Amino acid sequence: MTDFNNKVAAITGAGSGMGQSLAVLLARAGCHVAISDLNADGLEETRAMLNPAVNVSVHVVDVANREQMEAFAASANTEHSKINMIFNNAGVSVTGLAEQMPYEDIEWLMNINFWGVVYGCKSFLPYLREADEAAIINTSSIFGTIAVPSQSAYNASKFAVKGYTYALRQELIDSHIGVNCVQPGGVKTNIVSSSRFIPTDNESATKQDLVETFSRLARKSPEQAAAIILDGVLKNKARILVGSDARIASWIERLAPSAYLKLLRMNITD
Repeated sequence: MTDFNNKVAAITGAGSGMGQSLAVLLARAGCHVAISDLNADGLEETRAMLNPAVNVSVHVVDVANREQMEAFAASANTEHSKINMIFNNAGVSVTGLAEQMPYEDIEWLMNINFWGVVYGCKSFLPYLREADEAAIINTSSIFGTIAVPSQSAYNASKFAVKGYTYALRQELIDSHIGVNCVQPGGVKTNIVSSSRFIPTDNESATKQDLVETFSRLARKSPEQAAAIILDGVLKNKARILVGSDARIASWIERLAPSAYLKLLRMNITD
């Protein structure tokens, strides 16, 4: 991608957090945007923040619904006459031990975090092929690099997104379509506050404890994260690491792929 001016970007999860910030920065760069989210109020908030000089279309979409994603792609292409980028950014989390996590919560998360990405890629690819320049940007996570207790479902979804994205990049390597895997560390979004929390039988920690811990550890603002992501898209990076914690996690996983599991266990039992 040479620049964003007069391009068209579709963004899922654009009602808040990184998706909202991506829309703002892209519009500021002259990019027209098709913003989607399940939260209609959040989308209107995002729309109000965008550069009035660009064309904006708003789509209330459940990314876990294949038909809705296909309709989103078709509608965005009709309204903007082309699509250059799809940011598969929408995501949710569930915190709880694997043994105690209900199947329904795992399925809910996988349908959004993994299948939502697959639906986004497959729904938009026909339109991306028609564009002069194009890119697919899929959001994985630091938890697609390292696995941690109480995040089994989230880890599974983000490892899956990373694998899917890397494979897709190789399949499209000789085309005009770039494919980028975003792996953020702690970013100050509402993903934890809006997450599902499965309390354990002998656990005194509450969801509020989790929210406060995440808020304390998250280093990057959504705006900072979005700027890093867009720089990575322009450079067509295979992997876009957001934050020093994401870089450290990548380094640890490469150098000590088994030892880091022992370190995590030591920290839990101390």
